[in-house]
Amino acid sequence: MSRTSIELLQYPAAVSQPPSIATKRDETPPLIDDTRPIVPPDNAILAEQIENPTKSTTAIVLVTVVCVTAISTLLAGIVTVALPTMANELELAPSVLLWPISIYALTCGCTLLLLGSVADVVGSRPMYLTGCVLQSGFTLACGLAQTGAQLIMFRAFAGVAISFCLPSAVSIITSTFPEGKRRNIAFASMGAGQPIGFSLGLTLGGVFSDTIGWRWGFHIAAILNTAVFAVGFFGLPRVDDAQPDIWNRLKTEIDWVGIVIGGASLAMLSYSFAMITGNTTNITNPETLTTLVVSIALIPAFIFWVGRQERLGRPAIIPNSLWRNRIFTCICIGVFVTWGVFNAIETFLTLFFQDVQNISAIETSVRFLPAPVSGALSNIVMGLIAHKVRADWAVTVGITLTSIGALLMCIIQPEWSYWSCAFFAMFLNPIGADALFTISNLVITSVFPGKTQALAGGVFNTVAQIGKSVGLATSAVVASSITARSRYEHKDSPAALMEGYRAAFWYIFALSAATIMLFVWGLRGIGKVGMKRE
Repeated sequence: MSRTSIELLQYPAAVSQPPSIATKRDETPPLIDDTRPIVPPDNAILAEQIENPTKSTTAIVLVTVVCVTAISTLLAGIVTVALPTMANELELAPSVLLWPISIYALTCGCTLLLLGSVADVVGSRPMYLTGCVLQSGFTLACGLAQTGAQLIMFRAFAGVAISFCLPSAVSIITSTFPEGKRRNIAFASMGAGQPIGFSLGLTLGGVFSDTIGWRWGFHIAAILNTAVFAVGFFGLPRVDDAQPDIWNRLKTEIDWVGIVIGGASLAMLSYSFAMITGNTTNITNPETLTTLVVSIALIPAFIFWVGRQERLGRPAIIPNSLWRNRIFTCICIGVFVTWGVFNAIETFLTLFFQDVQNISAIETSVRFLPAPVSGALSNIVMGLIAHKVRADWAVTVGITLTSIGALLMCIIQPEWSYWSCAFFAMFLNPIGADALFTISNLVITSVFPGKTQALAGGVFNTVAQIGKSVGLATSAVVASSITARSRYEHKDSPAALMEGYRAAFWYIFALSAATIMLFVWGLRGIGKVGMKRE
């Protein structure tokens, strides 16, 4: 019999213990919530076994989960580089210039918890396939859009569509692969799709914009999505298709009030930061300020509600007891900051190349090629060694390398060649996020019961999406405020912009350095994750 390697919490009565772990006897000494280890006690045994999948099933699952993240970030990269061309052709107003980018993250971020909860009841496979169909349709619609309003609307619907897929993909992994090396590799493969897709999107976005047109980026992505649907429809294992009593379970097993409160808070928070990112002066706008204040005010209401649900033994979307675990909390904070750092560095590197060094979109795209290479290598390495090395060491080394990349951009001079600093910054940037991706998914899925693994995936992706929005918005505020106070008369000149961009890179470096200290303190005692002991 196998034993798994993760046990974060002894849940109180209101929260189900993860079904993958049971104890032989009650001899385990009580642990303080703040220091519960990842490595299980010696008397931990598996309550349910997962058979190793066949090679064909393994290949199909890996292809589908990798493609769903890769295609999503591919489109994000295409839109990032092609946005000036798209804005010119569709006559996007300056006030909504960044909405094709931000609206996708907004609608995705505020629906992940809802659709993750629904997937746990309906089944991860049908939810994943539904998301693929919707994503194909709305992606194609983006490529056919004739006005800026149409493009923004279809990007918003596409954000909801991907929320069907992301939590379901996590659940598909945990229900297909037993804990150990295979599951680690599956999560690492899913993580590899993000940097590869985004950087490939940046490359194709520049090429398409200057050649056959940006619309072909959406058309090709829709075709790929349809192909992924076909592979998933015929090949994904039907582990949870026959769910009993679905309508009654939807009513009784989902914390609908918690989802509404949490979703409303996330939606308004994302909207506020999207407005600030588009124009930092919007922070003083009454509408933006009111929305931001209300979103923050809903947070204690959410905490009160889920605490009440937990005390009464009812479903709670994210039980408050989870946050008493230092490791789980630090992982979530680390994901939030690290994804913000990664997104901000990618964005400001693009601005540095185009606005300061004045190079073309195609040249900018080519300069991003080291990122998918390092991202893929990082995920391959993490998949192979996650169960062999201490998790705190792995993520600390990864975040340190990302910090070095940010530091290089802090000292770079516009006249320096690409190979002096920018190349190394580009190569090092994805490593922290990719090292953390595998570890964080293993930790977060371990603290949720087996029947709510899609919700666990929703929690991870929600934290990451909101972190990306907040990281980009706050760094944009830093950059614009420093540029506005620069000594240069023309605030849109390369020299004035560079002052702001440099300040933003210093801010990003500080965030990354703070994350290192957080992990050194918060992940002590975590040990190894993703192990399978015989």
